[in-house]
Parts: sequence; C-alpha cells; structure tokens
Amino acid sequence: MTFYTLGIETSCDETAAAVLEGHDTVLSSVVSSQAQLHARFGGVVPEIASRAHVELITPVVADALGEAGIRGNQVDLVAVTSGPGLIGALLVGLSAAKALALVWDVPFIGVNHLEAHLYASFLEEPELEFPLVVLLVSGGHTMLIEMRGHGDFHILGRTVDDAAGEAFDKVARYLGLGYPGGPAIDLLSMEGDPEAIDFPRAMRNEGLDFSFSGLKTAVVNHVRSNPDVDVADVAASFQEAVVDVLLLKAERAVEQVGATGLCLAGGVAANSSLRERTLDLSMSRGFPAYLPSRSMCTDNAAMVAAAGARRFHDDGPSPLDLGADSSLPLLG
Repeated sequence: MTFYTLGIETSCDETAAAVLEGHDTVLSSVVSSQAQLHARFGGVVPEIASRAHVELITPVVADALGEAGIRGNQVDLVAVTSGPGLIGALLVGLSAAKALALVWDVPFIGVNHLEAHLYASFLEEPELEFPLVVLLVSGGHTMLIEMRGHGDFHILGRTVDDAAGEAFDKVARYLGLGYPGGPAIDLLSMEGDPEAIDFPRAMRNEGLDFSFSGLKTAVVNHVRSNPDVDVADVAASFQEAVVDVLLLKAERAVEQVGATGLCLAGGVAANSSLRERTLDLSMSRGFPAYLPSRSMCTDNAAMVAAAGARRFHDDGPSPLDLGADSSLPLLG
C-alpha cells in the first residue's frame, strides 16, 4: 500500500516542503531560500526569517503537493522539524504541520533536524548497511555520529566551540565575502593556494571532538599582520585546515567503530574540497563514502519526511501539543 509523507522544514532560513513515497522515494522537494533577505545583515535575522516563513509556507507546501501529483487528502503523515533551530521559525512550521494534520485527519510527527540530516544519504542510497559513520557538518553543528540502525545512533565527537559552518561564515564576513560564507569561500578557494598559509589544526591528536574558534582567530590575526595578503590564498588555506581536521577525525571514527562506510551530511557537505577529498580518502583507505547531492546536503524537507516516516513506523505519532525546542539534543 502506498504511503505518502509530507515533510516540512523551517528551522532556519529555508522554507521547505517535500513529499516522500514510502521510506526513500522523493516525489517532490521544494526549497525557498531566504539568503538574499539576510545577506545585507551578514547572517540570519530570526525575526525576518520567521516572517518570511509565514508568507512562504502555504505556497511552498502547495508546490510540493503539486509536483508530487497528489492532493492533500492523499497524505498519510505530516512530518515537521521541531528542533533544534530558531524558535520563531520552528513554530511557523509546527503550526502549519499541525493544522494540516487536523484538516486531513492524519497523524503528525515532530522530527529532530539533526536526525533528519542522517537520512540524506539514504534518500539516494537506500540499501546502505550499518554501522555507518556520519560526518554531520553545518552552520550550527559539527558531529561524528555512529549510526547503528534506524533510530539507533551514538555521538562519537562534536565541536567544543564554533561549528565548521559557523567558522566559514565568520571568516567570510571578516574577509568581506558576504553571506552565506561557505559557498563564497569555496568559490574563492579555487583561485588560491591551499598551502600558502599554515593555519593551525586544533585538537588534531585529541580524540574525535573538534574546535574551530582558534582557526578563525588565526585567520583574523594573519590578515591583520599581512594586510596585502592574497585573499584567495587565505580562503584556500583556511578551507584546507578545516577539511584536514574533519577528514582526519572521520577516518579515525570509521576505524574505531569498524564502519561499513562514511556518509557526509549537512550544509558544509556541499563544499567542493570536502567532497573531493572524502572520495580520495575512500579510495586510499578502502572504505565506501556516500555523498548526498548538494540539494540534499542543505536544509530540505525530503530528509525530514524520511526521518519522520521511519520514526512514525517505529514509535507512532507525536502528540499535537508537541512544542518547538530550539536546543533539541540528538538522542538515539
């Protein structure tokens, strides 16, 4: 019997909706980005994000249903991000999802945004075998996660200060590259020498946790001391330092847990250098690497629908009084 899940994502500055058939067949995935709205502020403004979600949520959901070729009354489950994220933005998605579930008389389920990212690879590689190590790298989080099964995972390491994506945005802002910083640094790095500047690799030999705050400070100090430095070299050397540490720890985690493969997830997983060097590592070390398409790395509702459908079939629906949690932890 066909089972349709409508996913809704509004945790930050993307308004997204998607329709999933079963556990891994994406019928539609619509994302409306607010990047231009926030660009002049150099980062996401929560109030602006929330107001934009209110305006966009209805047409985005309608587009997702239309592209999937189904009507609302054919939806079997409504899944929505309930945290972590910006509290006002989360509330817009939650309110819309609950209203639709009530109108259509179908179950509703809240989804952890971080857990949703774990399913990006499964949408394109549904036959992945456990255990897996997932390197989740985004603007707000940098984690290494052992995924033992669906809904069964363990955090191996995480950042002790800035997330990698946050460091990208802060360095880009300092260099005058605009927002969002990750794509800007990625593009500029192609013109620079990644070995031009020897930036620090923090916590290189200290377990599986990460630290990027010191690297960001090192970039600022270097530019201040060398005002004529080539900005492309700075960007490339900074990016190289981040990717070095991410993959050093990821390789260590794969070996530690005896994983069948390494998956990338999160917005920073769209970074060109990280993707290319992950594949190089996979070939040299002899373990598979799974790289979701760039559209599945950044925030989207297809991954929310996938995680929600899995959780619903294992645990049942969420209560309609479920609230938003801006700091919702990832629990296996």
